Amino acid sequence: MFVVAALCSLVPALLLLLLSRALWGLRWSSARDRSCALPLPRGSMGWPLVGETLHWLLQGSSFHISRRQKHGNVFKTHLLGKPVIRVTGAEHVRKILLGEHTLVSTQWPQSARIILGPHTLVNSTGELHRKKRKILARVFSREALETYLLRLQDVVKCEVAQWCAEAGSVDAYDATRSLTFRVAMRALLGLRLEEQRIIYLSKIFEQLMSNLFSLPVDAPLSGLRKGKRARDILHVAMENIIEKKLKKQEQEDEYCDAFDYMLSGAKDNSYNLTMQELKETAVELIFAAHSTTASAATSLILQLMRHPDVAEHVRAELEAEGLITEARGSCRSRCSEGSGTRSKFEKCVDQEEVCPELKTKSLLDKTTFLEESHHLRTHVPYLSLEKLNQLSYLDCVVKEVLRYLPPVSGGYRTVLQTFELDGYQIPKGWSVMYSIRDTHETSPAFQNPELFDPDRFSPERDESKASRFSYVPFGGGVRRCIGRELAVLVLKTLCVELLATAEWTLATETYPRMQTVPIVHPVNGLHVKFNYRNHARNRRESTHL
Repeated sequence: MFVVAALCSLVPALLLLLLSRALWGLRWSSARDRSCALPLPRGSMGWPLVGETLHWLLQGSSFHISRRQKHGNVFKTHLLGKPVIRVTGAEHVRKILLGEHTLVSTQWPQSARIILGPHTLVNSTGELHRKKRKILARVFSREALETYLLRLQDVVKCEVAQWCAEAGSVDAYDATRSLTFRVAMRALLGLRLEEQRIIYLSKIFEQLMSNLFSLPVDAPLSGLRKGKRARDILHVAMENIIEKKLKKQEQEDEYCDAFDYMLSGAKDNSYNLTMQELKETAVELIFAAHSTTASAATSLILQLMRHPDVAEHVRAELEAEGLITEARGSCRSRCSEGSGTRSKFEKCVDQEEVCPELKTKSLLDKTTFLEESHHLRTHVPYLSLEKLNQLSYLDCVVKEVLRYLPPVSGGYRTVLQTFELDGYQIPKGWSVMYSIRDTHETSPAFQNPELFDPDRFSPERDESKASRFSYVPFGGGVRRCIGRELAVLVLKTLCVELLATAEWTLATETYPRMQTVPIVHPVNGLHVKFNYRNHARNRRESTHL
């Protein structure tokens, strides 16, 4: 009797649940644009209110793969409280990326828009976006990148020296985030701060990043409130620096960092940047140079470790170009080398700028650190953009890393007017997400896309030329990542320094699983043991004696 009673109560509840799901689906089917004869894409809107959000969070990347296999390259779903149409394929992605401001408009979560601020490039639209992008283009021009490169390489040299000096393993993901933050602060913004100050601001910035995508509820202890507090601390630090920079610009006409190029670009475009705009843009530049580049740098370290033949091929290219030389000492400033006349770029590097990690070490630690450094037999001479551009196989490796593990799996847009994709209507007001990762994985332009194969980008093959939007690690159109050249520069500089001076091995039994949300990163980190190359050789040789 008890079982019968339980079933009698369970069946109505189950029927009610199924009815609510059917009504939920019907509600969204009726939300189609009735002025358009095309049907909505196939797919499921999930359960009432939550949609398919729980499935998405639990299944990760397999969620989109399974639904793409079932419904095709254009399908509908319901995520995070909004109807979403997921899009894969070069031609579909092309229409979305080139339809910015006409068919679609960029869409960031409300919390991110609030925390980053209304004056940032990501929050700008229309004519304001065009003007701001033109100003920031100066920050990432070839001349500017050449200016940053000297400081960038100093930061990379010092960070790699730190990794090799560690007695235990290093979490490569944490290490590359520290690296890219320092690159943004020292190389891009040209800030010369005490080491403790750098560490403090890095922690504050991590607080901002961890709360960037949170519920838009401004209440005590909420993620939004924490993110705004971190932003305000960074703004105060930036304001003091910017005020000094503005005074210096009145006296000098020399470009050394992003602030100089930004102020010059604004002047050339007859645009007066307010202090608030400068502060928000400074934080936005750190944001742009930080997480996605750290993700790509971690993927680079991972792929070179998994494919030693690729690593040796790059090393052979470096040796052929004379970029692996004999030297003692590793962490040296550009300005400490040579006594000849320095270029205008070299003048931008502080003569007192040395490996900052040494400033916080005790005398005993400094001695140990320097003794370790002096065992280093190989040394990378300072690079130029011209020399880096000559490294064709290195370029192929970086491109393949960005194809195989693009840092950002896709982008969201809001539909401004109903349009057609693959025979379906994309209704006005809905969200549309274009998939970078899935497009890379399924594009017919790439032979055996599941394989890590840098040669697919060689001049003889260059499979990406078959379809312009089959390879979009930085997006495309007017919203294409404006700092893409800096990101590639960081990856190439890091790759050269690592392969010339270090060797590394996995410190865990298995490789980590890669999480794709919000950016690609290893679950629980990528734990690696770094060694100076000659240390590894000496150990190997000693085992054969």
